[in-house]
Amino acid sequence: MSSPQSCVQLDIMPSSVSLSLPSPSSILASLARNSILSVLDQSIQNGYLSVSDSQGTNYYGAYSKGCNSVHLKVLSDNFWIRLLLSGDLGFSEAFMIGEVEVNNLKGAMDLWLDNQDGMDSTLTSLLSRVSSSISGIYNCFLGQTRSQARLNAMASYDQSNELFKAFLSSEMMYSCALWSDEEGGVRGDIVNGLRAGDLETAQLRKIHHVLHQARVKPGHRLLEFGSGWGGLAIVAAREYGCEVDTLTLSVEQKVLAEERIAEEGLSEAIRVHLLDYRDIPSDWKHSFDAFISIEMFEHVGSSHYNAYFKLVDFALKPSNATAVVSASSFPESRFTGYQAEDFMRRYMWPNSCLPSATAMITAASTGAQGRLTVQRVENHAAHYPRTLREWNRRLEANLTQELIAEDYPALKETQDYQAFKRKWEYLFAYAGAGFAKGYITCHMLTFIRPNDWPERCD
Repeated sequence: MSSPQSCVQLDIMPSSVSLSLPSPSSILASLARNSILSVLDQSIQNGYLSVSDSQGTNYYGAYSKGCNSVHLKVLSDNFWIRLLLSGDLGFSEAFMIGEVEVNNLKGAMDLWLDNQDGMDSTLTSLLSRVSSSISGIYNCFLGQTRSQARLNAMASYDQSNELFKAFLSSEMMYSCALWSDEEGGVRGDIVNGLRAGDLETAQLRKIHHVLHQARVKPGHRLLEFGSGWGGLAIVAAREYGCEVDTLTLSVEQKVLAEERIAEEGLSEAIRVHLLDYRDIPSDWKHSFDAFISIEMFEHVGSSHYNAYFKLVDFALKPSNATAVVSASSFPESRFTGYQAEDFMRRYMWPNSCLPSATAMITAASTGAQGRLTVQRVENHAAHYPRTLREWNRRLEANLTQELIAEDYPALKETQDYQAFKRKWEYLFAYAGAGFAKGYITCHMLTFIRPNDWPERCD
């Protein structure tokens, strides 16, 4: 029996009193919030940002009349976790599912790019420290939520023809238009206001410009990688007298393209193939006078660039042949064969890889073993922001929940539909800011055979 001096007395807390400890997710959200706000404090040198959440409002940068002023209203603490662990991808996800509201989405993109140096250095350093100490935490806290399930479903949607009809021009060209003084130039919609038919005019101009660079003539055979909905093939056959073979991997695109081609009475002149470009038949060797691919090269992947141009060389005639390849691209300083997952590669074009102009030219030279010569290099980046603005306006005016839910019954749920629509709104703002700020470019390259004479010069 122990002595009284060795006894220990325990005071037990009454059962009515409970100890409330913060959840792991709230601890992480608090850490993320403090870390992100610290980054913003160090990084915002251009423009003005205000951020409101349940704890108040914080201000960054210096406000002046006419400056780029952006306000974020944080509606869920998950916003901070997403931004900490996934950067701009996390921001896009939070916007799509309504965890943050933005008064000016394009302004937010501009603010990010205008302060990119500071954001990259501080946020990258922060992310590396966090990721080295917290492994797999994203899926732990966000992977099984209803919101995350909604994002996972959106990434797998095979967008319907009705969606694209809602915002594309009547030619259904899902690529950069070319604007001229006739439409007020690349800022005509901002300076002069909107006019019906401007997008159609600019897209037709782009088609004719491409076909002119391809030097097509009546009776020429034209090979196209990336049919879209047949817009370029129809003009090539109807107005230039070409015979066209065009490739797509989309069943829905093929069906609608063939309907449009039949309506024009061009079914004998245009063949739409449901075919991977790597599987073109052997009897196409040296069969084509021209090759065209408009904004499909982004989906080739850097490890296949050489093989792509090897097939272009295979299909084109040995002389008096032209190839025109257009692609959204990175400036040389930003290009790498490995491109980390971002909003575009997660939710719009999985596994895409933007080339640089130099990478395309190098691949053409290597893949074709010197049998393709660069004739012309163009950068259409300045024409893309207006194209995207036009698409955004048309989508807002024409897309309805009833229309899209016919193809995707899951979008009958209002929250799912709103997230889907915000995805496209985000795309148009995200890409528009990237092209306008030079973060992304849009190159069109024209190649000819060695010793070809594009035009008489002596």
